[in-house]
Amino acid sequence: MNDSVTKGQFITIEGTEGVGKSTNMAFIEKWLINAGKELIITREPGGTELGEKLRAVLLDAKEQSMSDDTELLLMFAARAQHIHEVIQPALDAGKWVLCDRFTDATYAYQGGGRGIELSRIAQLEQWVQGDLRPNMTLILDLPVDVGLMRAGKRSTPDRFELEKHDFFNKVRDTYLARAAEYPNRYRVIDASPSISEVQQSIQRVLEKMV
Repeated sequence: MNDSVTKGQFITIEGTEGVGKSTNMAFIEKWLINAGKELIITREPGGTELGEKLRAVLLDAKEQSMSDDTELLLMFAARAQHIHEVIQPALDAGKWVLCDRFTDATYAYQGGGRGIELSRIAQLEQWVQGDLRPNMTLILDLPVDVGLMRAGKRSTPDRFELEKHDFFNKVRDTYLARAAEYPNRYRVIDASPSISEVQQSIQRVLEKMV
């Protein structure tokens, strides 16, 4: 966990498809800036020039032959660069970092969804991140059917969005299991009410951090 006295705070936003991460990221960004925080907004996979190239490969619906291990290693390759180039320097400078997905997504999608052993992911996490973990992770939670219906209205599906309902149910279950296992770092936000109600729930979490 980062020392909040000498370093900035690291907040990550997680959830399955269609839970409203983009809308709520914008709300959190505005709220934290109004609270006087110097803020870096970023995302995974991506966040750096190299990371965005890897993101394009990972999300490319044409890359159906990609093995699960390749997918996992590309995720952590992009993450290693992201931490080195963006996240750690910002935290060391006392800035706050708000990131759309981080390693919890790897546990959920590659672990829960793909079935990769969580112990293997944990080994890569420790190797790439050392002691770096988010100070707070917000999991926006919706029934899978609702989320996929919302996501389907947005754009052409990427490689992950083409997966079946069972895949996303496993992803959701893994997110919720991690939140139950580590309650100090996670807050599960019910994303099914109105956007104003969801953001009120998020605001209550942020107020305890600033």
